Amino acid sequence: MGPEQFIDPTAVLFGKLLLAMFLGGLIGTERAVIARQAAGTRTFGLVALGACLFVIIGSHVDTAYIGILTFDPLRIAAAVVMGIGFLAGGLIIFKRDAIHGATTAAGLWIATGIGMAVGFGMYSVSIFAAVLTLLMFSVMWYIENRFKHWFEGAGLARDDKIHSDPH
Repeated sequence: MGPEQFIDPTAVLFGKLLLAMFLGGLIGTERAVIARQAAGTRTFGLVALGACLFVIIGSHVDTAYIGILTFDPLRIAAAVVMGIGFLAGGLIIFKRDAIHGATTAAGLWIATGIGMAVGFGMYSVSIFAAVLTLLMFSVMWYIENRFKHWFEGAGLARDDKIHSDPH
């Protein structure tokens, strides 16, 4: 009898999503503050969260449908991911040294993952991913701007403002 028998598998999935979002956000904060790139905390956090969610969905669906040879839901999922990538790419606008729409595109991508998770019956995981997405959009926006102001005060940020999509 090992410790894995006392851990809820859903809690492990939640932990994976949270860790992916945190690590992506951490990398994005470096990109926004130190490297002075327009795509920052929220964009990277959402992309990492979405990627993790797609992998979790794939793992769940793969094990749920073993033995059914004529049914391949992951082909549908792959087509959805490619289609939304094309659509989200159209939302990103480059103007001189600024990017607009990257966070919205990342949000659309994660919303696709959430919709797929619901479609595959992964209700609790989809709800948790939606809550994390909302946290990334709101709380991390505030934290990212605090870091930017802090670094501007220390003379480490560039002179012109980094334009990012507030939503």
